[in-house]
Amino acid sequence: MIRSSVTISLVPEARGGPFVFWDDHAAACREAKRLGFDAVEVFAPGDVDAAALRRSLDDNGLKMAAMGTGAGWVLHRLTLTSPDAEKRQQASRYIHDVIDLAGSFGAPAIIGSMQGRHGEGVDKKKATAYLVESLVPLSEHARKHGVPLLLEPLNRYETNLINTVEDGVRLLGSLATDNVKLLVDLFHMNIEEADVAAAIRAGANAIGHVHFVDSNRRPAGCGHTDFAPIAAALRDIQYNGYLSAEALPYPDPVAAASRTMQTYQKFFAAK
Repeated sequence: MIRSSVTISLVPEARGGPFVFWDDHAAACREAKRLGFDAVEVFAPGDVDAAALRRSLDDNGLKMAAMGTGAGWVLHRLTLTSPDAEKRQQASRYIHDVIDLAGSFGAPAIIGSMQGRHGEGVDKKKATAYLVESLVPLSEHARKHGVPLLLEPLNRYETNLINTVEDGVRLLGSLATDNVKLLVDLFHMNIEEADVAAAIRAGANAIGHVHFVDSNRRPAGCGHTDFAPIAAALRDIQYNGYLSAEALPYPDPVAAASRTMQTYQKFFAAK
């Protein structure tokens, strides 16, 4: 069964980013429950009150789908491919802590913007080596919590390292671990993939999480993405994870979440 999730950002500095709900996780969880979501995905700083967050989930019968690490970039400008070895170590420690936090909820952590990029004295080969060097121990740490580590290919305007599902599958094949999965984001795929459904089929068992969003980063159903072939492809690969709405709160959070749920029910909910 393909399950539904909606994003909540608890990082004020990330305002303007593609998150449906903001700041108040208790109110967001109540709304997510009302609309019928199965889970939430949280973008949080390292000092989030985990006990309060757990109460918000439990009070509304929601699961934690995943937790983002991007606050490490937004707040501290940390990446795993920095030319500065100390910065790379700080980035790994930050992600390590998010893995522990997410793992306490039975959820995976996401590496998106913290993968970094090549340039500024680090060529692509070296940046990729730095990324591989970090992913292996981090993913093995995630294994202790019984969850994978998620790596998200991003579009060319956000990174020049891992842009497509093919790039991600190739990188995963080079790792001395099988505990890294790909997060495929339909917005990024709309930019980078020639055929989104074909890329999903090619990624198959490497795919561990999906960001559910339209072509213009508005909620699913507010752009030109054709979700029918995407739904067919996900069923063909027997995907049974989350579709998580990482979308702009257009025109407002409640309307964005409601439109997402309508599109989810039309194309993905069990018949």
